[in-house]
Order: sequence, then structure tokens, then C-alpha cells
Amino acid sequence: MRLFVAVVPPNDVVEDLTEFVEPRREHPDEDIRWATDDHWHITLAFLGDVPDWKIEELEERLERAARRQKPFELQLSGAGAFPGVPDARVLYARVRDDSESLKHLSMTTRAAANRAGVEVEGRKFTPHLTLARLRRQMDVTKWVRIFENYQSPVWTAGSLQLIESRLGEGPGHSAAYVTIGEWDFLG
Repeated sequence: MRLFVAVVPPNDVVEDLTEFVEPRREHPDEDIRWATDDHWHITLAFLGDVPDWKIEELEERLERAARRQKPFELQLSGAGAFPGVPDARVLYARVRDDSESLKHLSMTTRAAANRAGVEVEGRKFTPHLTLARLRRQMDVTKWVRIFENYQSPVWTAGSLQLIESRLGEGPGHSAAYVTIGEWDFLG
């Protein structure tokens, strides 16, 4: 199973962002693939392919990490790009997290995965929500400026999700995301 651990924004935040993004989607650019609303999440740890026999221990360890975490406030605010604005492959919404709880939660979920014998893929954690993937490297200064004044409603993150990415099973043969575990923050 291809898995990742994430915090998913609530419906009112998704609806607000959809309202802002939709006019941009209406002017298609063949180099920009906008993420679908049901794919919006903040990845804490990308786990890649995880054998079935490791799932149960992974879930137990993630549940422990979630139980120790207090709920915290988040807000989408502005935009950025990976690897950078002039040579972007990904356009994303920045995540405002004044408590730095996401950074801490990313470390604890990665540690939980490692203790379950699951290798965590990826680089240094940068809190973000992917808006679009680009078919070629391009300068996204225009898009970052469009999103620079966007601010979502503030919300309280209250749970952690373990999500399976099923490649080629979603609309237009994109990935389909299925939540296979969710645990509330009880700290």
C-alpha cells in the first residue's frame, strides 16, 4: 500500500479555497494540473509502499502519537513553490501554524513510522497544501502573487489520518485517496 500521514482541512476551509481556486481552473493551462478538492491535505510523512504486515503496528504507533497531541489552530495563507518560484514543479498554499505543532507532529509521526519499521520518504518538512503540479519547470511568480492575499478561515486541527494513495484509480486516472485510519488529538 502507498501510504502517507496527513492533516486534512475541514469542509468549510476546503469550500473557501475551492471558491478562490475555481476561477483559475476555468482558464486551462496545459502545463498546470490543479489538484482536486478531495485531495487537499497537509502531508506530515510520506511512507511510500508499506507491506500489509506492518500496517497494524504503524496504526498503533500513529494512534499513540495522536493521543499525545493537543488540537491546534491552522490557516492557509499565501502561496509558494517547490523547488522554488522561478523553477517550480509544484504550486502550494502556505500553512500558518503559529504554535509550530505541525512541525512537531511531523517529527512524531515520522518517528512512529520508523519504530514500526516503515521508512519515511522525502525531505525536510515544509507545511503546505499542494494546489497544482506542473508538467514542466516554470516560473510561477504570477500564481504566487495571485494567492499572496488569500487567507482561509482559521480552523482547529483535531485529528491525524493515514491515507492510502491508489495510483490511477481516481478521476482522469489520477490517484484516489482512501483514509484507512484516523485518530483524534487528545493531548
